Amino acid sequence: MTNQTSTSREELDANKLTALDEEALFGGQPPLGGTDDKGKKVKGYRPSARTRARSIIKHTILILAALVMIYPLLWMIASSFRPNDLIFREAGLVISSVEWENYPNGWSALSEPFSKYLMNSAIVVLGCILGNLVSCSMAAYAFARLEFKFKKIMFVLMLMTIMLPIHVIIVPQYIMFSQIGWVNTFWPIIVPKLLATDAFFIFLMIQFIRGIPKDMDEAARIDGAGHPRIFLQVILPLMVPALATTAIFTFIWTWSDFFTSLIYLTNPSNYTVQVALNAFIDSTGESNWGALFAMSIITLVPVFLAFLFGQKFLIKGIATTGIK
Repeated sequence: MTNQTSTSREELDANKLTALDEEALFGGQPPLGGTDDKGKKVKGYRPSARTRARSIIKHTILILAALVMIYPLLWMIASSFRPNDLIFREAGLVISSVEWENYPNGWSALSEPFSKYLMNSAIVVLGCILGNLVSCSMAAYAFARLEFKFKKIMFVLMLMTIMLPIHVIIVPQYIMFSQIGWVNTFWPIIVPKLLATDAFFIFLMIQFIRGIPKDMDEAARIDGAGHPRIFLQVILPLMVPALATTAIFTFIWTWSDFFTSLIYLTNPSNYTVQVALNAFIDSTGESNWGALFAMSIITLVPVFLAFLFGQKFLIKGIATTGIK
């Protein structure tokens, strides 16, 4: 009975202590500091003047840097609503005269409607994404899980292709595709992706697969699964972050690619959006800059949406794919 009474008194004292005003406990001010030993924020935390000043300075610098980086985009958006004679006269973002006709004029300024070029780019992008996902994942599984002769040498050669610029191989590739008859088609852009030519994505997936425990492979092998089934039913479902990262990067890089499309696509009806935008520029200096900026904004929308909705998978894929 005495033990129960002492325990109840201790609980009452603890409740009274936690109910006291924090300002009375800490001399009229909340405690300085931030977190306890477990990393949780201390109740009543009040940052010091130096901490507040440092935070304000950091955020100010970040905001100014963000404004500097985003200003060209904002200027292009503003210029897409300006007349041609005012675009390069006004460097600010205030629009003195609005020209709404830039968007409909730009949509039909070339030999084909701009929707045709958007469709061409969509076909090329989808083909490249599918090719990279299939071929790079299979190549990565082979390097990460299979044992074969000259594996290390082939892995080194594969990594060396990352340092090989496209300008070195574009001439022999063009000659080969020209002899096949693929010039002025989408095949020279899509087919190389089906052959696992992007070593960056192969290496990305190799590192991800190496982080998957091999016990799962052994368990599937005990159940009678071979390498195709292990790859399709065990490894591939776990590679979703790496596959999403590959898809997003492939989308952005292929959609923004100008050089390859300019080399292989000469027929205006086969132009991608980047080559079509280049067609707005007139060598005589009479370029329709308002329509060019208007169509450039439309071209940036898919890239913005891809990053906006895919950034979660992008960050997860990069964070979980490191050098292990």
